[in-house]
Amino acid sequence: MDNVKIAYIGGGSKGWAWKFMADLALEESFSGEVRLYDINFEAAKTNEIIGNRISEQKSAKSKWRYRAVKEIGEALEGADFIVISILPGTLDEMEIDVHLPEKYGIYQSVGDTPGPGGVIRALRTIPIYIEFAEAIRKYSPTSWVINYTNPMALCVRTLYAVFPKVKAIGCCHEVFKIPKLLSLMLKEKENIDVSPSEIRQNVLGINHFTWVDKISYKNMDLLPIYGEFAEKYYYEGYEEEKGRWTWDYFSSANRVKFDLYKRYGIIAAAGDRHLAEFFPAYWYLENPEKVKEWKFSLTPVSFRRQQAKELYEMSQKLANGEMEFPIKPSGEVGVQIMKALLGLSDFITNVNYPNVGQIDGIPRDVIVETNVYITRDNILPIYAGKLPNDVNSWVLRHIMNQEMIIQAVLEKDLKLAFRAFYNDPLVESKLNHSTAKELFDRMVDGTKRFLKYFEEK
Repeated sequence: MDNVKIAYIGGGSKGWAWKFMADLALEESFSGEVRLYDINFEAAKTNEIIGNRISEQKSAKSKWRYRAVKEIGEALEGADFIVISILPGTLDEMEIDVHLPEKYGIYQSVGDTPGPGGVIRALRTIPIYIEFAEAIRKYSPTSWVINYTNPMALCVRTLYAVFPKVKAIGCCHEVFKIPKLLSLMLKEKENIDVSPSEIRQNVLGINHFTWVDKISYKNMDLLPIYGEFAEKYYYEGYEEEKGRWTWDYFSSANRVKFDLYKRYGIIAAAGDRHLAEFFPAYWYLENPEKVKEWKFSLTPVSFRRQQAKELYEMSQKLANGEMEFPIKPSGEVGVQIMKALLGLSDFITNVNYPNVGQIDGIPRDVIVETNVYITRDNILPIYAGKLPNDVNSWVLRHIMNQEMIIQAVLEKDLKLAFRAFYNDPLVESKLNHSTAKELFDRMVDGTKRFLKYFEEK
């Protein structure tokens, strides 16, 4: 299939965008044009050069034309797919999100979904997504939208709140870590070599707070085997590369997952860095020493600044032809989703999508993460069941907070936003009401140049 049109909002993205370009180049069943839109036009222009270079490599199985555009309407017009991957604000704002709360004793391992950082990030992200939803309704109302930006659930929820007929999903790779972990488990415990793609899991929950209550390989129920595995490695932790968590900010020894299994009897599916942030601080994030005991890391913004610097330097080398980006699978499933929606295959994967009944015990229309069946121009959620009541109570608390945050933005009500801020378990478990308000005001002031939306009331 030729002439597929993709609009990439955040098309100046470094690193992830190049992996997406490589995935497109490896898919031989369709090709076409990618229009790159970014508020930093020069970054999009650089990616235009890089994308076209990737497409021209001998190992590319399909040919794509990359084109940077200055207006969002030009990117969206006639698009079959819209990919959204942006950084809401800058690393200066992320610095405040992650590190200002530390002065109040609140530590965050990521700071992009729950916690004080997640709330403030959402306050500046949702207004941007309101604009995206309005632009999609105007220029490309029938396009499929694939979102990668965090806070994932609130980004997708905003698109539907503003444009109810939007066809949008959110993609996150966190859940893919469980089949990988269990394939290693099967090798150790049963001496069975299994590809993670052969493991079937029932996913339910919300983004970064996902759970698996059924998981199997062929006719083997893996849940009890996982229970034994979690018990064995509860204190030591388990990693494919021992000690990696001590130097790789994105790794862990899975101790948080093992602890949550002991508590609830089902598998917590996201990475430990994300899972830890959904609970009171004294569980896993009381202080840096406690974090080390649980064998994961706090990701400093200084690391992200260094990473951004290195990626910028790499982008210049790629654009100048000084190096070539390797075409290899990224492990992401965005291109596979596109292929299925084009009718070129069928595909089952986990996505973030409105709850239309796929999870019991959770309100309708909120964004949940479950498996879906994808076929030509259609996404069908697969019934996932219900979480245990004790787990569901945690999930519901965060859902209600997310609903409060989006209501606060839509009504331009910072008082309501603070109520969500203080109701977050990380904040409420550490600060009294007046101290939490002081932190909230300081964080809002630190990101105020991105909160002009609230001043329009």
